[in-house]
Amino acid sequence: MSKQISFTRIENDLLPEYRRKISMAESTEDIRKFFVYTIQELLQRACNGNIAITYEDIVLDQDNPPHYRLSETLQTQQEFAAVWTGSDLAHIIARFTETAMNHYRHLARNPDKTEAKIRM
Repeated sequence: MSKQISFTRIENDLLPEYRRKISMAESTEDIRKFFVYTIQELLQRACNGNIAITYEDIVLDQDNPPHYRLSETLQTQQEFAAVWTGSDLAHIIARFTETAMNHYRHLARNPDKTEAKIRM
């Protein structure tokens, strides 16, 4: 049995600020942006800054489960692949995605509230 690396410490460091940003989001685009930036930081820290991650490498996909996508370019980087397969990163990203999608759905159902916030 191989040893699995856990990155819950990084998750716990990022989670309070992430939740704050998501709850303050005024549009679904804000949610996408906060999600991508947080996942970028998570992956950078998990890989000790040894991989190149661009904004386009991570997508919050509201239409298709698991509701996020990582680019082929990112997935084929050796450093990333080694960390991804031997860790709990997929589970952590799934939890971040669930938080984002819950608020995304809320804002998508209530566009009037979003518009009211923007006008204030």
